[in-house]
Amino acid sequence: MTADVTERHEGADGRATIGVAVGRVLGTQAASPLSFWIGLEPGKVVQLDDVVVTRRDVPGHGPILVAGVVTTVEARHEGAAFDSDVFLIADGALPAAVVEVAEVRVTRVEPEVFVPPLPGEKVFLAESADRDQALYFDVMDRRIPIGSGRDGRPLYLNFDFMDGTRGAHVSISGVSGVATKTSFATFLLYSIFNSGVLGGESANTKALIFSVKGEDLLFLDHPNTKLTGPGDYTRLGLPAQPFGSVHVFAPPRPNDPNGVPHVSARTHGVSAFYWTLVEFCQEELLRFVFADSDDERAGYSLLVGQIAARLQSWAEPVGDGGAVRVRGTSCRTFSDLVELISDQLQDEDERREWTGATTPLGTVNAFLRRLRSAVRPLSPIVRGDLPFYRGHSIRTSDAQVSIVDLHNLPERAQRFVVGVVLRGEFHRKESSGTAKPLLFVVLDELNKYAPREGDSPIKEILLDVAERGRSLGVILIGAQQTASEVERRIVSNSAIRVAGRLDPAEAARSEYGWLPPTVRDRATIAKPGTMFVAQPEIPVPLAVAFPFPAWATRPSEAAEPAKLTGNPFAGLPEEDDIPPF
Repeated sequence: MTADVTERHEGADGRATIGVAVGRVLGTQAASPLSFWIGLEPGKVVQLDDVVVTRRDVPGHGPILVAGVVTTVEARHEGAAFDSDVFLIADGALPAAVVEVAEVRVTRVEPEVFVPPLPGEKVFLAESADRDQALYFDVMDRRIPIGSGRDGRPLYLNFDFMDGTRGAHVSISGVSGVATKTSFATFLLYSIFNSGVLGGESANTKALIFSVKGEDLLFLDHPNTKLTGPGDYTRLGLPAQPFGSVHVFAPPRPNDPNGVPHVSARTHGVSAFYWTLVEFCQEELLRFVFADSDDERAGYSLLVGQIAARLQSWAEPVGDGGAVRVRGTSCRTFSDLVELISDQLQDEDERREWTGATTPLGTVNAFLRRLRSAVRPLSPIVRGDLPFYRGHSIRTSDAQVSIVDLHNLPERAQRFVVGVVLRGEFHRKESSGTAKPLLFVVLDELNKYAPREGDSPIKEILLDVAERGRSLGVILIGAQQTASEVERRIVSNSAIRVAGRLDPAEAARSEYGWLPPTVRDRATIAKPGTMFVAQPEIPVPLAVAFPFPAWATRPSEAAEPAKLTGNPFAGLPEEDDIPPF
């Protein structure tokens, strides 16, 4: 292999730059202002995602720099006619030359004179200023590092397309357990908080994370013992440390009269959350008990609204534990309230007062069956038997990062919590009248809360966030295994789209049209920690390798508890499986 030879050439801004010449523009393939092929010089190698530049002098305009990203690399025997010729060539019986060529997709032309590069022009690996221009980093006034490229140098995201200035929201797709969607989402938050892009708003900007992956996300403020060094973070200009301000909200333990948070590994910075029966009635939370799209199709959605309105009007607080009295009957548990509603609706005279009109008995019975099935999942988090003065609300004011632990709740209760909390935070931002400070909401399994088909209260809220959240400063970072199963308007309103490892059948769906064909194929074999990130300014998605988390991603990775808050992990068995991230 020949040694790399650097040459001086004139960059797009007229300054002399130095780069490695790797080949020349091919003349056997048609070159256009949007793409061209290069033939590699003997001993030179380019790989997918390399950034290259070439130059052309255009009469009347001067030197034009054409920059692009390598999207295809091919090697072949030039001179072979049959497949079997490869053996003759290998034995030296047939003369042939090995030729390597690469396709380049143009990302930027400076100045914008859209002419094709001429065959025979030299092509260079983009260095420093040329690389920044090719990837539009030079015009990103506010940028955040998102990882490293194939060349080991930092890649950036334009924050204007995240904070609502020119766009908002992030959609992350990939196979569960392999695509490292949650790891990338948390790294994205970490980069936002620590890159300096927020300026004076850094302390007030908040993140709300809904966690369904066991207790893996409950230790973001603990150093990761498996991090070998700060090298990757240093290259990105970030400190290698955990999140500085984290508070965890967890549901109470079932049948615990004291409402102790249902977590096992973390013992500090954890609060129990629940809603009192008073809040349930006054805030008309009944509709979130029916937060499945099947409920909307069942035909009793109107009845749900009527019952919720009656509870708001008739429920009176009893004592200081959050209990209520409805039409003379006291209720201290969610089960009591459900039985009261059931008794009232089964009486024909009472039913008329609750529904306000004649309601088919079949509709009432379907409503009651669905309501009774909610008693077991919701009883731990909707109650009136704990002191009302105790803090029990999920709020983002306690820390920069608030984590809502849902993994111990049934799916029905998870829907209820997500719907109620999102509605509360969205209304709070609406009433504030300003988009700043920002609130980032990280929600996994988005296809479960905002499915493509059907309607539900949660889906309505998420659509509101996707369509109006940009102006209110509510930024959604949604993750899902299959973008094809998520409501189209939510995905289409996401300015930033990310894909990790994809299932081959899913990758073929039209929802991934933003991925060029070669990138789609690569996404089906991508390793954990590699993401393909598309942003509006750059015509091609960037292959990004983000660093190993500096914060613990599960209890077994947390730094020695003695250095933190005692030893909550003493006696716990070590986990044998080593996570990809």
